Amino acid sequence: MTTGKTWRGGAAALAGALTWALAWTATAGWAGPYHPPRTADGAPDLGGTWTNAALTRLERPAAVTALVVSGPAAKDAERELQKVYDASNDGVGGRESEWWDASKLGRVDGQLRTSWIVEPADGKLPYTAAAREMAAAARKAQLASVDDPEIRPTFERCLLPSWGSGGPPILNAPYNPNYAIVQTRGEVAILAENNSTLRVIRIGGPHLPPQIRPWLGDSVGHWEGDTLVVETTNFRADLPLRPGPFYPGAGTRVVERFTRTSATGLKYQFTVEDPEVFAAPWRAEMPFTTVKAALYEFACHEGNYSLPGILAGARAGEREAAGTAAAGK
Repeated sequence: MTTGKTWRGGAAALAGALTWALAWTATAGWAGPYHPPRTADGAPDLGGTWTNAALTRLERPAAVTALVVSGPAAKDAERELQKVYDASNDGVGGRESEWWDASKLGRVDGQLRTSWIVEPADGKLPYTAAAREMAAAARKAQLASVDDPEIRPTFERCLLPSWGSGGPPILNAPYNPNYAIVQTRGEVAILAENNSTLRVIRIGGPHLPPQIRPWLGDSVGHWEGDTLVVETTNFRADLPLRPGPFYPGAGTRVVERFTRTSATGLKYQFTVEDPEVFAAPWRAEMPFTTVKAALYEFACHEGNYSLPGILAGARAGEREAAGTAAAGK
């Protein structure tokens, strides 16, 4: 028979054990799954200002083999990635006139990552041989084609953000790597600070007819639990002019997953497939963190004067070369 005194003593001991267990669980980080805040219509709230600033890029540098690094290997990977950024920044209007935010490797699930690509294991885009030749030709054309504005890259013409930061998929630029997300019941809007480009994702419904191909493709989303899943199709066939390294084809399909993981963190995952461009589907993931700041206006060419100046400079160079050749005869 259990006496009242024995029961009270056992209850007190049990309460003490539970208090200790809860305190130990909290300090150990075992607080259970994160439940994101909800919008007025009950959807997970992704709204706010976010950044994906990181030294990590979509592809892994050739000198780095591991996806996850720590200690001295992390420092080595940072140096290799810095070399890649420096090689991309040796032209007119480079880092001396811009504030570059990238300085450290990005963390996904607490791990330092050397590339956003996780499949294939080598961290490289699995282009087909034909698509690789197309991408190389597009990069060469960007340097050689200065006859008309229409054949210049889209970021020079202020049509798309540089570094592929407008998406989809969303990549990280070394400058202006911030985003504002605003939700309604039927849409999720993502404003990229880079080039002030607005992307609108419809919630539910069919894709646009195949003959309608916006600059950023056609994005339709739906909710899977706390995750926003977005499918984008209808890419333009002329997007080799978009900044690399990702060059979509007209048949490319991108599936993105946005999951809020904490009050200050959002996990972004995406899969890309197109048998005409890639030998196999590939998958990547990156972190976004909250930013307590407003987005800056990105005025681009300040009236689009730079592009006529580039073309006029090319014409002047041609006249000078012709005059030199004529004088030498």
